[in-house]
Amino acid sequence: MKIIIINNKGQYNHRIGRTLRYLEIPSEIVSNELSFEEIAKKDPIGIIFGGGPSIDEAGNSLEYINKINDINIPVLGICLGHQLLAKFFGGDVSNSPTESYAQIEIDIIKDDLLFNEIETPMKVWTSHKDEVKTLPNDFEILAKSTLCDIEAMKHKKKNIYGVQFHPEVYHTPQGEIIFKNFHDICLENLN
Repeated sequence: MKIIIINNKGQYNHRIGRTLRYLEIPSEIVSNELSFEEIAKKDPIGIIFGGGPSIDEAGNSLEYINKINDINIPVLGICLGHQLLAKFFGGDVSNSPTESYAQIEIDIIKDDLLFNEIETPMKVWTSHKDEVKTLPNDFEILAKSTLCDIEAMKHKKKNIYGVQFHPEVYHTPQGEIIFKNFHDICLENLN
């Protein structure tokens, strides 16, 4: 009954685990070098793809996404994880014209369980050089900002989410709510 966090070698991955522990959500951080079979043996109720420096550092994450696409568990991609999801499903990822390492405001433009009880605009911390430029097929935009048109996205038929920002850090004050909501989505998916 735990959420698996894929460590894509980003500076904030351990903060995801710390936040989930604080919220009393069972979780485990694993290397992106494990085989998918090793991850599947852990019987996760959901998977979070953490951030990282670049797609080149993503290890087996694209393989995981390919196989997770065939099973029915919720997925949340954060920063690089968001970009990997977009790339796998046919979106375009490239350098941002405005590299962002700051707190910004995003506008939630579509109601969704992931943003349940979160006010818009939402203050978030962004830390990225790349961004999703073209939305993948079968996805919809949930949030945008003046810096990035696709701050958050969701698959139209599956519980697959991506967020460009970092909900796990202090500079995203309502970030804990996103993790609670994602856990609720995972539990609801079990029924």
